[in-house]
Amino acid sequence: MLFIDEAKIYVRSGKGGDGCVSFRREKFVPKGGPDGGDGGNGGDVVLIGDDSVNTLLPIAAHPHIRAGSGVQGTGSKMHGAGGEDKVIAVPVGTIVVDDETGEPVADITAHGQRMIVAHGGRGGLGNDRFKSATNQAPRESTPGGEWEDRTLRLELRLLADVGLVGKPNAGKSTLVRAISRATPRVADYPFTTLEPCLGIVELDIQRRLVFADLPGLIEGAAEGAGLGHEFLRHIERTSVLLHLIEPQPMDGSDPATNYHAIRSELHRYSSTLAQKQAIIALSKIDMIPAEQRQKVIAEISSELGLSDADQVYAFSSASGEGISALLEACWATCKRPAPGWTANRS
Repeated sequence: MLFIDEAKIYVRSGKGGDGCVSFRREKFVPKGGPDGGDGGNGGDVVLIGDDSVNTLLPIAAHPHIRAGSGVQGTGSKMHGAGGEDKVIAVPVGTIVVDDETGEPVADITAHGQRMIVAHGGRGGLGNDRFKSATNQAPRESTPGGEWEDRTLRLELRLLADVGLVGKPNAGKSTLVRAISRATPRVADYPFTTLEPCLGIVELDIQRRLVFADLPGLIEGAAEGAGLGHEFLRHIERTSVLLHLIEPQPMDGSDPATNYHAIRSELHRYSSTLAQKQAIIALSKIDMIPAEQRQKVIAEISSELGLSDADQVYAFSSASGEGISALLEACWATCKRPAPGWTANRS
């Protein structure tokens, strides 16, 4: 399915039904009095979080959303029917902003969360409401309340435990394929991942993590280069960043330079991202001869300014080497275990 993470919609609630002016007319009841009923309330436009929805495509394809209007009241003190609410399912992680004022309207962060974004008009009052001892035959009623209309901007920001960052072709999609049932596109050229993909990783029967495979990042992304903001906004809500570094980049670039370039882009885009805790991991370790791996890890760790090479994880998605330790580190960082926990790096 095509992934759409932005949409602009026009919503309009229902108008309230008018109140009714009516007098009771029955045989042998010459002065029955007022019996006009109230109008029905207009329908609301409601957004509801739904785990089974993962794109804004259906909404983007039908941007005009209108709720039903209330029905006018009738005689015999009968109230008009209320207008039907318009309920729209949106992906969990959707942020709703008023397009005209820029003010936030809703932040859908849980399955089943409901948010009314356009309130229906109140039903008008019938003349039965106005009768009194001094006004026994009122001929007044009130009109139904007007609808509420607004233009909203919806933006989907993925909710995941671990966000994968790294240069194009760093091995992010391959890792997600190796540890989950997700099937992001994998190829031997940059930018094979053009849309975010979530993968659920089960460490055991009681522990699981959600990984977000996101498009590769290049210099200038903070200003929109490459996939720019389309990439960066999705990692703002992750608990931890997993920064993948290719130890022997296909383009001949320097691993440490690539790392610092991405860290710079994160800082330029958001100070929150720059301060987010990150796990550093070397991918494609199987491409380095076994007898040289420790030396390569130590050299890259030194170039990154890390005093301890154990701060850098190394793994191979092809052979599975080091993946178990890497996942345990992600779990430990995301879940903030009790002091004294240590990862088994074997």
